[in-house]
Amino acid sequence: MALALRVARFAPGPANHRRRLLHLCTLTTTAATASDNLQRAVCCLQPQQQRRQLSTKPSAAAPSQIKRNVAAEITSVGKAIYETGWDANTPIEQPKTEHISHSSSDSSSPPAPLDTKTQDEQRKEPDTIKSKREQMRDNMQDYIFTRYFNYVKNYDKVLEKNFPKAMQLYRVFFDGVKDFFGDMKRFLKIARIANDSPQGIRALNRQELELYMQMPRDMMKVAPALIGCSLPMVGYAFFPLVFWYPRTFLTAHFWTPQQRSDFQSFYMKRRLGYNKAVFRCLQAKLKATAKHPQHSAFAEILGQLGSGTHPTPEMLIDVKDIFAEGPYSLLGMPRKHVRNLINLHGLPGSIFKRHRLHEHCFLVHYMDQAITREGGVHNLTPTALRYSCYLRGLNPDGISNEEMIEWLRKWVKVSTSIQGEHITLFLHLPILLGYNHPNNWKTIYGKRDP
Repeated sequence: MALALRVARFAPGPANHRRRLLHLCTLTTTAATASDNLQRAVCCLQPQQQRRQLSTKPSAAAPSQIKRNVAAEITSVGKAIYETGWDANTPIEQPKTEHISHSSSDSSSPPAPLDTKTQDEQRKEPDTIKSKREQMRDNMQDYIFTRYFNYVKNYDKVLEKNFPKAMQLYRVFFDGVKDFFGDMKRFLKIARIANDSPQGIRALNRQELELYMQMPRDMMKVAPALIGCSLPMVGYAFFPLVFWYPRTFLTAHFWTPQQRSDFQSFYMKRRLGYNKAVFRCLQAKLKATAKHPQHSAFAEILGQLGSGTHPTPEMLIDVKDIFAEGPYSLLGMPRKHVRNLINLHGLPGSIFKRHRLHEHCFLVHYMDQAITREGGVHNLTPTALRYSCYLRGLNPDGISNEEMIEWLRKWVKVSTSIQGEHITLFLHLPILLGYNHPNNWKTIYGKRDP
């Protein structure tokens, strides 16, 4: 019986098989016990003589009885194993043990219940739980990050909805900084090309020359605003001040299209206001050129300007030598005349006014040469036409492209026909070609006709 119980307990296989094996062993043991009791009763009913004979030979009967009992045990175990279908090749399943708590009253507790799940199910269960947790965690992370990124992406729209004016200023400032630093990088590249090239700035095209001339002024103008806005604590007060006076502290990079148009008209009107002062300076020094061979021709030109007309480009080219020396040369002009020319061309005031006029004159002269190399004035875009007229002293507002092209052709013809010693003739071209232009006259006095 003990052997059968041990085999049934430690036999490999599922738990239900082991229980069935224990049940069969119990039944077999009960049957064997009943047969033993029956044999004992029969032995008691035998005659006394047989008992004596048996008692006289105890050593012979005992071994046969033991053998019979052992054989019955082995037979019962084999029968139980056969009925359960136990196979030695079946992999041994490790029973799942549980922690047994000992109490003070009982020294041992009954064995833990056996797990009814198979080995594959036991392996899949932790993996399934782990995969569910990971999936839940991933879904939560995706949800959080998706909402966060969408919030950040659409945060400017939320601010624009709640604070439209502030967001408009922010966009203008952000776009202006981006455009400003983009032009500054281009300027540094152009400056490196101009310094490394044997031809100098003559190797640049029209757009590069325009940026090369304008960018240093913009950098000096916008530097205080950028520095002030970047300072801690000070920037909070300086930023609104900058946008309250954009024409003073900012450049065209930070202006809206409407502001660009308004400020351009303002600067153009201020520049044209010095046309009459420069013209008076030319008239005042006319007597000082009485001995010059071209005195009479130049006096006729000044008379045309006074009567409301303009000289032709050929007439200006014929009198170019009168500007090479004497009171009309760059070094011979009085300070008042130089100061009026600085304001006429919209240049910032400085100590070295004559040097600034000289530099500005040659830059515009190289632009005229670049326009000729690139195919002529008629190849310019409308935006380039407007800027070229604005730079040379003609208000482009309200006039057609054909009028701008015709006026620029006259300018370029005179500009490409003079040399370095005739620099002051170039500086006076805004007066000689645009003093009586109807659009300029309207800008200054508010009338169409002079």
